[in-house]
Amino acid sequence: MPQSPAEAPASEHPAHGEAAAPVPHRAPGEPAFPVAADRTQWRYRPRRAFWRSRLVRAVAVITVLALCALVILALVREQTGTEGFLVGLGLAVLPVPLLMAAFRWLDRVEPGPWKNLLFAFAWGAFAAALVAILANSFAVRWIATATADPDAADNLGATVIAPVVEESAKAAAILLLFLFRRRDFGGPVDGVVAAGFTATGFAFTENILYLGNAFGEDQEFGTSGLGSVTAATFFVRVVMSPFAHPLFTVLTGLGFGFAALAPRGRRLRKVLLPLAGLLLAMGVHALWNGSATFGGPLAFYAVYAVFMVPAFGLLTWLAVWSRQRELRTISRVLPAYAAAGWLAPAEPPALSSLRARQVARTYAARAYGPEAARAVGEYESFATTLAFLRDRARRGVAGPDFTAREQELLHHLWQRRPVASPALTYAARATGRAWAPPQYLDYGDFNPYRS
Repeated sequence: MPQSPAEAPASEHPAHGEAAAPVPHRAPGEPAFPVAADRTQWRYRPRRAFWRSRLVRAVAVITVLALCALVILALVREQTGTEGFLVGLGLAVLPVPLLMAAFRWLDRVEPGPWKNLLFAFAWGAFAAALVAILANSFAVRWIATATADPDAADNLGATVIAPVVEESAKAAAILLLFLFRRRDFGGPVDGVVAAGFTATGFAFTENILYLGNAFGEDQEFGTSGLGSVTAATFFVRVVMSPFAHPLFTVLTGLGFGFAALAPRGRRLRKVLLPLAGLLLAMGVHALWNGSATFGGPLAFYAVYAVFMVPAFGLLTWLAVWSRQRELRTISRVLPAYAAAGWLAPAEPPALSSLRARQVARTYAARAYGPEAARAVGEYESFATTLAFLRDRARRGVAGPDFTAREQELLHHLWQRRPVASPALTYAARATGRAWAPPQYLDYGDFNPYRS
């Protein structure tokens, strides 16, 4: 690619004495991209051995999750009966779209791949639920046999065993994404979203079991309506506390998210932060279960009002703050590419505003059709990835293939620039993110609004 190296701005130099890679200046005319010219060669890593290929890994993961799904659903159906299973399934699925939409909304700046989120949900619903039901049952039976006190075993299982087993099983999904999908795991927001989808899947399967058992109890005693056990269980688990499991696991996700921000060489921090988040999740889970087990309804509602609701509000604020931090990263990093000629001056302010992004896509769709709107959306996504990639390079965590990945992203942007750049410039001016010349002035032959 014809380019002349340029020194990065002072803000681009990382801490710890490491020099950041300079932003490549765009040469006049049409730049050539010899590394990423062919679409079939758009890849960040070279081909691997067959047994390490993505296809083999995907087939293995899908097979394991499918087997876990068959086993856990068979166990739940055995405990609830066919009719109870169907009723529990129908009621348990109701909060799932709401929870998924809420966590996906947090991920609007740089949305993660759906395959990662679906893996997290499936792991929570099938693998983590299977581990939890088997380990909890085994531990409770062993304690009951050893102590000859079944009631104490049930209480200990609910307050100690269940939080440790369930949070560890759910944390495994976040750990796998952290290790094998590292490029999609860049900070606290990614950790929150992965944890939210995992916990939503786990709560979905657990709700099938609880609601199915409640329906079976109502069938046995002939109760129905608002006074039934099913209605009470639905109110407590689905209406009042649908975010309970996500709240616990989000603490683990935050630990992994902050660990992702740690620079290279800080291995102790990468271990301690996730471990601290996991221990905190276990403690909050134990507090929640213990309030219902030992304190009765009054203690349960007291913990819900005094602790759970404020904690949920605090975590929501932290998640939104993390998303705003991502937007600030875009506004801080992308001007270097605008100075080098890759972006128009008004594009970084537009790309750091979700409203301006939406205005740009709407403008492109109205002016040029849905294909143009899709091109603008892809441009926004690639520009966001480019900003986060350079920010990771500034912090020393980008990896050795930073230059190749940067060049490929610039190639993607250049292909879509004829449509996306005018739309984003218009959006920046329309939303007040960039200065717009007054329309009433006489510009002569030059009209700044044509661009």
